[in-house]
Amino acid sequence: MRPPLALGLETAAFRAAGALSRLARRGGGTTIPGKLLWKLDPGAIDALARRLPRGSALVSATNGKTTTTAMVAEILRPSVAVVHNASGANLVSGVASSLLAGRDAELGLFEVDEAALPEVARRLDPRALLLANLFRDQLDRYGELELLAGRWRKAVADLPHASLVVNGDDPQVADLASGASAARVFGIDDPAHARPALQHAADSKYCLRCGTPYDYAAAYVGHLGDYRCPKCGHARPSLDVVGSAIELHGLEGVAFTLSAPEGTCRAELTLPGLYNVYNAVAASSLALELGASVGDVAAGLGRFSPAFGRFERIEIGERRVLMLLSGLETLVATGARAEELALRFAYAGLPRARIEVVGSLEAALDRGLALTPAGDELAVLPTYTAMLALRRLVASRGYVANYWEAAA
Repeated sequence: MRPPLALGLETAAFRAAGALSRLARRGGGTTIPGKLLWKLDPGAIDALARRLPRGSALVSATNGKTTTTAMVAEILRPSVAVVHNASGANLVSGVASSLLAGRDAELGLFEVDEAALPEVARRLDPRALLLANLFRDQLDRYGELELLAGRWRKAVADLPHASLVVNGDDPQVADLASGASAARVFGIDDPAHARPALQHAADSKYCLRCGTPYDYAAAYVGHLGDYRCPKCGHARPSLDVVGSAIELHGLEGVAFTLSAPEGTCRAELTLPGLYNVYNAVAASSLALELGASVGDVAAGLGRFSPAFGRFERIEIGERRVLMLLSGLETLVATGARAEELALRFAYAGLPRARIEVVGSLEAALDRGLALTPAGDELAVLPTYTAMLALRRLVASRGYVANYWEAAA
C-alpha cells in the first residue's frame, strides 16, 4: 500500500505542473500532469482511483463517448460530486490528470479511448462500464472491428464484479454481455424512425456466429438496430432500457420516452438527431446503474448542453456558424480529401452543380459564409482535427463560440 504522505506529495507536484503549463500557455493543463504521473509512477493512478468513495465508471465507444459521458455527468451532478474528463482527454494520461484534479470527488466518470480501455479498466477497476458502439470510422487507428471487440471482451472478462452496460442494437457490443454475470442492455424501439434494411456500406452486417448476413426488422443508425440471423438465430438480446416514441424536431432537438426497470419518463434534448437519442439512452442506462432515479435522468437530459464542437453556434457578424462534429443546399468541401468527399456526395445523389471544392479551410469558411444569407446559419460538419482548426480560425478573427467558456 502506498504511504498517504508520498501520494500527497506526488499529486501536489503534478498538479503544480499543470498549473505551470496553463500559466505558460502551453495548453490547458489537462494532460501534462497525467503524462508525468503515467511516466514516473503509474501505480499512483491506481491509488488515486481507490480514493474515490463511490468508485469509478468508464464509457467507451467509437462514436458519441464525449457527449454520452457529459450527459451522465449532468444527470449525476446534483447528487454526486463527480470528477469527469470533460475536456475529452481520454487516454491514460487524460484520466490520470482528471484523477489528480478531483480532490473532493466521490465518483470518477471517464470517457476512454477505445484502444486505451483495457489499460484504464485494469488500473481503475471500475464499478461500471458502458460500451456504446463499434463503427469502422476508426479503422485508420485500430484495425478491424473484430480485433477491437476482442480486446474489449478480454477487458470485460477481467472485470468480473463491474456492472456492464451495453448497446443491444450493436451486434459486436451486445455480444460482450454474453459472458458477463449481469448486464444492462439498452437500445431503441421505434419502427417509425427505422429503415427496413441495412445500407450497403453498413458495418457489422454478418452474423457473429455463422457469418450469414443479418436480417433487420429495423435499422436505425448504421448497423444499429433490431437484427436476427436467419440461419442460426443469433439476434438482438432483450432490451432493459428502451428509447421509443421518438420525436425529431429538426436542428432544435429531440424528445423520446425512456422505459427502464426503474420506471418511465419523457425526455427532451436540445441536441438533434437519432444518434443523440442513442447517446441519451446510453447515458440514462449508466446513470440508472449508478443509482440515479428516472426523475434525475429526465431533469439532467433537459439541462444538458452539448460538448464543445458537437453542436455549437458561433456568431460571425450577421450570420451564424453551426458546428456539428460528425462524420445542404450547397456543399463546400475542403481539406486533404476534399475531392474524395465531393465525389462521395455526388454518388449519394447531391447534384454536382451544388458541390464546390475549396482548397483551404479559411477560403472554404469564407465561401460558405458568402453563400449564407444574413440572419441565416452555415452548417459545418468537420472531423475532430478540422473542428479544432476551425475554432482557432474563428477565434483569430475575434469570434467566440457560445459554449467555449464553459468547455475551456
